[in-house]
Amino acid sequence: MAVFVLVPGAWLGAWAWEDTARALRERGHTALPLTLTGLAERAAEATPRTGLDTHVADIADFVEQHDLHEVTLVAHSYAAAPVTAVAGRIGGRLRRVVYVDSAPFAEGMCLLDLMSPQEAEPLHRLVTESGGVRWLPLPSFAVLADSTSLDGLDDALRRTLRERATPQPFASYEQRLTGVVEPGPDVDRVVVACGDFTTLLDAGVPMLDFLGKPPWRRFDVPTGHWPMLSEPAALAAVLDEAVS
Repeated sequence: MAVFVLVPGAWLGAWAWEDTARALRERGHTALPLTLTGLAERAAEATPRTGLDTHVADIADFVEQHDLHEVTLVAHSYAAAPVTAVAGRIGGRLRRVVYVDSAPFAEGMCLLDLMSPQEAEPLHRLVTESGGVRWLPLPSFAVLADSTSLDGLDDALRRTLRERATPQPFASYEQRLTGVVEPGPDVDRVVVACGDFTTLLDAGVPMLDFLGKPPWRRFDVPTGHWPMLSEPAALAAVLDEAVS
């Protein structure tokens, strides 16, 4: 059985993984969702300096403090950035990396690099409108729909996401990835494609083309960008298959 460390994307906490984690435990796995500094129940820990390096340390410390080995590290969305760094730093503790509707970062990248100026502008505006504090509130669903798939998020799930989302420390979007970012050669590599990301992979987008080739393995969940909310059981089934 596998040991999963489940890392949420922007605006989310461990709560977002609850249903998927439960389904994984029912299959006999260890499933450990975590919350990054400044989010959900850890919102009060945020400072204007909370950024990508903070979240890298959060994940690495979590693995070490729980003395975890043979870890399957799962990154959703924004979490791809800190997970990429951690995958290159925790050595023999790591068995597998799984990117859920996301992809590994290259050294020197930041999350804003993935956005066009038109996509980034409303985010900068939201940060400015937050009163000078460097937090990014969850944008409107209309804004989110410009850059990602909302498939599977019915009205109830949208209310849950809106009510439970926490403003994201904006430095985590701006700070660039530094240091070792390539995991060891024996680390299994998996991508779980959802929504628009499936289209990008199938289209052979150059920066993502490697995800369809060995040693990468690809799985698909036919839903939008938040499969742990919209299809938690299906996501758990895919993760179970990936480690079997």
